[in-house]
Amino acid sequence: MQKSRKITFLNYILSIFVIYILVNMILFPSFYLQTTLNGITAWAFNVLPAILPFIFFTKILSLSGVVEKFSSFFSKPTKFLYNTSSLSSFAFVSSIISGYPVGAKITSDLYQNGKITRQDACKMMSFCSTSGPMFIIGAVGAGMLGSVTAGYLIFIAHILGALINGIIYRKIKLKEIGNENHNFQNFKSNNLSSIVLDSALSVISVGAIIAIFFVVITSLSPLLSMFSPATSAFLGGIIEITKGCLDISALSNLPLKVILSTFIISFGGISTLFQCASLTNSFKPPIGLLILQKLTHAIFSTIIIFIILFIFSL
Repeated sequence: MQKSRKITFLNYILSIFVIYILVNMILFPSFYLQTTLNGITAWAFNVLPAILPFIFFTKILSLSGVVEKFSSFFSKPTKFLYNTSSLSSFAFVSSIISGYPVGAKITSDLYQNGKITRQDACKMMSFCSTSGPMFIIGAVGAGMLGSVTAGYLIFIAHILGALINGIIYRKIKLKEIGNENHNFQNFKSNNLSSIVLDSALSVISVGAIIAIFFVVITSLSPLLSMFSPATSAFLGGIIEITKGCLDISALSNLPLKVILSTFIISFGGISTLFQCASLTNSFKPPIGLLILQKLTHAIFSTIIIFIILFIFSL
């Protein structure tokens, strides 16, 4: 009964928030139309060209059989550290090169192709879901913070945090999904058009979530403005990573900006969590586990950046 009441209460709160957004959209249609368009524009000019080709080519690699041969060199360290398949090294490297949410998509593809188990896939999400250097060093470091050095330090802390984070989830045990449906695909059974279609649908799904969360964060702006600039920027980043980093960059204290940026980049924001959840529906990771994994990643990365800033002053 308690669980039923809890779910009903959460649904009630969610319904109130959704009604609040809908009322705002009705009262200010032009403003929210522009907000949605801004989200689509951000996706089209920043996310789409960055991840569409990467998802397409990594899918070809994952189906070709070549990846297994290269990943076999990492079978011992991945088994020892993370208790996962050697293919997790491929997902990890791809994720740190391309950023959110490519790691989640690759993990899902590997599971759908029958190359990893659900246990492996859920463990891999603890260290194979990362941001990339283009966003951290380029957009945040050089662009928003005005310091390439700060970007590199955040990137180092972010990646080390992910590597440590994966270790603490190496022994998690999850119930297998009844009647698991692996496609057991291979390169020959997938024609070029199906690979293009799958890649395009994945990126469109990401774009829809980004546009929706632009509307969400805009609706919450009046509430967030009640807090201090640092707290408001941080809370905004918990919801949407790019907007949060941009607001944090307006603060005056550079070390504080680096610390806050490190946390929200490693957490990824609720928007990124939704993107990852939409792309990993094949193995249905518990949403509570995904949130916990990103939270611990953020904590580890923040501890590391504290140590780095203590040693190297900005």
